[in-house]
Amino acid sequence: MRQNIYFVGLMAVGKSTIGRLLAESLGREFLDSDHVIEERAGAPVAWIFDVEGERGFRDREQAVIDELTRREGIVLATGGGAVLRTANRTALAGRGCVVHLDSSVDRLVERTCRDRKRPILQVGDRRKTLSRLLEDRTPLYAEIADYRFYTDSQGARALARKIERRLQDDGVIA
Repeated sequence: MRQNIYFVGLMAVGKSTIGRLLAESLGREFLDSDHVIEERAGAPVAWIFDVEGERGFRDREQAVIDELTRREGIVLATGGGAVLRTANRTALAGRGCVVHLDSSVDRLVERTCRDRKRPILQVGDRRKTLSRLLEDRTPLYAEIADYRFYTDSQGARALARKIERRLQDDGVIA
């Protein structure tokens, strides 16, 4: 059995980019839970939030994470708030290797400065919002993470290679 690899972390830390690169290197299927939700809903996450509210989106997210984590040998990037629900944390921690990608608030502000898709960043002070999210969610990421990597100081390809080497060294992947 090939162990699944799940990426968690705040928005804009590079979960999808690094996850896709790792999956490509390993010859595995890459999935992004937000993209799966959008495909199934036929609408972007922002629209789901507007129409169904956060609870409606989180219900969809929980169903998708439960389903995807039952697959074998995948690399999955989760949405930044996926860890808010206990059921998601349980599924991720119990069904694979969890990699927490972390970044400084300065870097996150820089990466999201032109972002118009994330509903939570469209109101109020972006820096304060990201700081609060980081403070609130970091303990939840830490609760389930098998590994933690910082994304500030290196490019995505270099970090994906570093993660791959570490997982190989630890026997998580062959």
